[in-house]
Formats: sequence, structure tokens, C-alpha cells
Amino acid sequence: MMKIKMWLASVMLGCSSMLTNAAVDIDKQAPDFSLTNTQGEQVSLADFKGKTVILEWTNHLCPYVQKHYNSENMQDLQKSYTDEDVVWLTIISSAPGKQGHVSAAEAVKLTEDRNASPSHVLFDESGEVGKMYAAKTTPHMYIIDDSGMLRYAGAIDSIKSANPADIAKADNYVKMGMTSLASGEELQYKKTAPYGCSIKYKS
Repeated sequence: MMKIKMWLASVMLGCSSMLTNAAVDIDKQAPDFSLTNTQGEQVSLADFKGKTVILEWTNHLCPYVQKHYNSENMQDLQKSYTDEDVVWLTIISSAPGKQGHVSAAEAVKLTEDRNASPSHVLFDESGEVGKMYAAKTTPHMYIIDDSGMLRYAGAIDSIKSANPADIAKADNYVKMGMTSLASGEELQYKKTAPYGCSIKYKS
């Protein structure tokens, strides 16, 4: 009985270690993933080899997400960078029945109604990709450079509030990170604590 318990403990420790190792690390290769977009197509990170990619975790019902969309701050970022041939992937990890979960048709309407311009809206209903990237909140932002290395993970900006009036006063970490990448400089902030609503994972 004791041997069985020790074996189980060893297995659990091994699983825990694998989960820990699965989390992405700054300045390391970003793990590939494949998710379905609003058109029912499979979209993989590997599809965008040689391009800078921004990941945005979202939940349209979250007040912190609404702060950045109602003010059009998020749309301005999306348009600015996609115009520069950056790939913007908006990811929804809300599970079916949980806050923020939408159908493909609802996601298309949301994108149109908000005048948003991501390259793709992707569905992560299982939460596998969100957990792979240790995404915790909406919004939670990531920058992957054109060599596939993760260069930034964390908050969209420096003021943790749901008040749109704070946007102009905040340091926008995504803008700062992208500016540093464009100039070939080291990012001043590589990892920050994300703020927002917790992602409504399946479990």
C-alpha cells in the first residue's frame, strides 16, 4: 500500500512538473497552437512564421475589456499594428455556458459592431491554449516576435482599473514593447501582472 501511495505521489509530481514546464517563458520560443476561427478554419501560430504576432485574450462582457473597446483603445491598437503587417489574434477561452462564450456568428457581429480589426478571432473552448500560455485575465496580452520568440506577457497597460479615463494616463505596455522591437532594443517591460476578469475556463 505504501509503495502504491509513493508511486501515485511520484506520478502526480511528474504531472505537476509537466504542467509547470508547459507554461511559456519570456525570451523563449512560443509554443505552437491551432484553433478554429469564426469562418470554421484552422489557424495555427506556425502559419505566421516570420511575422510579429500579438495575442489578446478577451471576454466581451468583462468591464475591463469593455474599458478598452468602448473607448476604442483596443481597436486603435489592432488597426495600427495590422496595418503594419503584424498578426493580431483575439482568443476567447470562455467555455460553453460560461461568461464571454460566443458562437462564431456572435463573434463576427461583435467584431463588426465594435469596428474591431483583429486578423482572426479564435475559439479555445477547451482552455488548452489559454492554459498553455498561462493566460489568467481578460485582457491578457502577449507579443511574439518575427522569430517566434515570446517577448512580452502581461497587462495591456499600467493602470489596473475599469475606468476608460485612465487609459490616457497609463503606460501602454503593448505599444512600448512593439516600439522597442521595431528599434531592435531590449524591452523595458517583458512581463507584468495582468489585470481584468478571470478567464472563465471549463475547469
